[in-house]
This record gives sequence, C-alpha cells and structure tokens, in this order.
Amino acid sequence: MGATRSIAGTVAFAAGSPVLDSLEELLRKIRLGEDSVLELKSVRFRGDAVVGPARNDLADDLTAMANTAGGVCVLGVDDRTREIEGLAIERLDAVERLVREVANDAVKPPLLVTIVRLELPSTTGDMRPVLKVDVPRSPFVHRSPGGYFHRLGSSTRELTPELLARLFQVRSQGLVVRFDEQAVPGTSAADLDVERARRHFPPSDSDETALRKLLLVREVDGALRCTVGGLLLFGRDPQQHLPNARIEAVRYRGVRADANYQIDARSCTGPLEDQIAAATAFVEANMRVGATKKPARADLPQFDMRAVFEAIVNAVVHRDYSIYGSKVRLFVFDDRLELYSPGALPNSVTVDTMAVRQATRNELIVRFLSKTPIARVGVPGRVHFVEARGEGVPLILEAGRRVSGREPLYELFDDELRLTIYGRPFEQGGEETAE
Repeated sequence: MGATRSIAGTVAFAAGSPVLDSLEELLRKIRLGEDSVLELKSVRFRGDAVVGPARNDLADDLTAMANTAGGVCVLGVDDRTREIEGLAIERLDAVERLVREVANDAVKPPLLVTIVRLELPSTTGDMRPVLKVDVPRSPFVHRSPGGYFHRLGSSTRELTPELLARLFQVRSQGLVVRFDEQAVPGTSAADLDVERARRHFPPSDSDETALRKLLLVREVDGALRCTVGGLLLFGRDPQQHLPNARIEAVRYRGVRADANYQIDARSCTGPLEDQIAAATAFVEANMRVGATKKPARADLPQFDMRAVFEAIVNAVVHRDYSIYGSKVRLFVFDDRLELYSPGALPNSVTVDTMAVRQATRNELIVRFLSKTPIARVGVPGRVHFVEARGEGVPLILEAGRRVSGREPLYELFDDELRLTIYGRPFEQGGEETAE
C-alpha cells in the first residue's frame, strides 16, 4: 500500500489536475462545493466491499470530466455538507482499486487518471485520509456504461447527439492536426493575399514553397487548399469561406442589450489584424470620455485602451473556430464593455487560473500575429499584435481595476467565454464631456 501523503502547506499535486495545485486551493474549492471541475463523494462500505459510490455512477462522473475540461474527484468528502469525512487507512487500497477498475475497465477507451492519497483537515482539525483522483481533459471521447456524458456545472449530463458529434469532430481533429492548420474545402492559393503574407516568407523560398512550409496552404487530393489559419491571417475575403470568423460590435445607450437603444454597430471582417484594428477603433469611437480640470484639463476615457486591445486580441486568437455559427461579439454600454468569445478554455486552463496559466488553441495564428507589427493601431508599449508572454490577462485585470475600481470579470458559459470590463464611474471621477 502506498504511503498516505500529509500536506502541511502548498505543494504540487500530481500532473493532470486542472486547477487544484495546493492545499489552500483544494480546501477552498471543497468549501465552495461542486462545480464543473470538482466532484465530491462519500464512500460507504458493506463489510470490506465498497458499495458507494456505485461503480457506474463513478464512471459517469469521471468520463464527464474527461470529455469536458478535466477535473478532480475527491473520495471521502460529503458532497452535501462538504464535510471531510475521510477514509480508514486500511480501506484506502479498496477504494483505490475501485477507481482503477472503473478507469481501466468500465470506461472505453480507458481513462488515464492520477490517484493521490492525501490527508485533509476536518472541521475538528484532525487530519483524515482521502483519495484525490485527477482527471485530465482527454484528447479522446470516452463512454461509460451509462453512455456519453459531459460536465455542466456540478451536474453530469448525457451528451445530446449534436454535442456528441461535434465533440468527436473536435477531439479527432486535435489528435491529427490543429484546427487552424486544417484545409478549407473549395479554396486555393489564389484566395490568399500573398503580398501581405510575403513579409513572413524566408528570403530564398518561392511563394508556393513558403506557403507550404508556413502551413498557410495544404495539399489535398493533389490541389493546394488554404488552411483555416492561412485564410484568417492573409485571406482576400476570409468570410466568403468562414462566414462567422468576424467580430460583431454594437454600442447600446444605457446598460441593457436592447435593439431599441442601439446607437452604433459594425461587422468587423477581413483578415484578423484588420478585425482587431476595426474593433479597437469601434470601442475608442464609442466609449464615453470624461475630463478633470485639476490642476489642468485631462481626458478620462471610459476604458483603458491597452486592456481593450489585449482583450480583443485574446478573443480573436483563442476562440474556437470549429464552432459553427458562432462569432466574437463586442457590446459597449454606458457602464461596461462585454466581449464574448466562442469556445471553452483550452487544455487545463480555467477561469480561476487564467491569470497565471497559458495555453494556446490556435498556434499557427499566434505564431504569425506575434510577428505582425501593430503600426495601424495606436497602443502604447506594444510592438506586435501578440506578445506571447502570458501577460495579457494580468494586464486586463490590473488596468480595468485601476480605471473603474472594479476587477474585470471572466465567466464561462458552456462553449462561450465572456469578459466584462467595467467603465470609469464618471459621477465619481470627473465631468463627462463627450460620447
């Protein structure tokens, strides 16, 4: 039997856990209760046999996490009271055996989980053994005896046929080639603005050789087709083939999304750098501007434009372009800005860890935009569209908090990420002079 691990402070857990990397974080999550990445389970015995959780129920929950964003299952904690009940040390082997059998035998294909033995403090302060099961987000789609499941908040739900078909598509693509490197049917190299792309070409290569090397085109059945990334970066008219690869921007008067109070709107199309520039300009033109006269007049913009630019870049670069029918949406209100980006967070990143973790969904797009200068967008201190240093989210949070006094808010709704950046409260910070 493996030794039980006692945690006296912050430690690194086994690889594969999406969020719970320290004692403090794990205990905090347990106190808050179950969600998309945390499952708590009491363990019941009849004699020496584990009778709860039921084998199939545990299989459903583990596969749901693997099919969604990964997660952590803690055995030995009551999910209703959140009390750390613990497990008798002599029974840890039996519980671990149940988890191994479920992961290896009940789930198809088998799950690669990490099982860690820990001691956590109960409400009385004594340390009690528990079993922590780290479930990584899987590149495969897993089936339990009950069917195909995914995680929706604290619930394990059966995947609808439409969601299941899409999940198979996305996961299979990820196993072979990233989505932004996939060929787009019906396209050819003539759909690319080669002059715009040529600044990235190796000097000794012909145009076709460079396009192939840089994965801007792929050969399919003897014909060259643009890749998704090639079209998005250098397409003459990307929306002809990828109609939802755009940013829809709207300015509303007031604080609600009401078409009766829409005062400006723009569909930002073209290659990604054009979309980003257009959306940034839209916010700058439509945000409120205040002023202070002490000691001398100074403008007080509603938003920090560095944070706005970074947020728009992130929404465009990290969105999931495989989601059909979805587009980036940008709403500007009197009191805030809302930015919606299609797609769940990539890999093991969660809303809670965005400020400290970095993961890239569209590496081809990131690679080019990190070398593309932003001369047409006046953002102080920036040279390229993407800096690729993992500083974007911290900048957004810090700048937004400094301007408005409120920290920007990231929220994940199934397959869409929303960022809210609050505006400067003019009634407390200066005289408004223009809109």
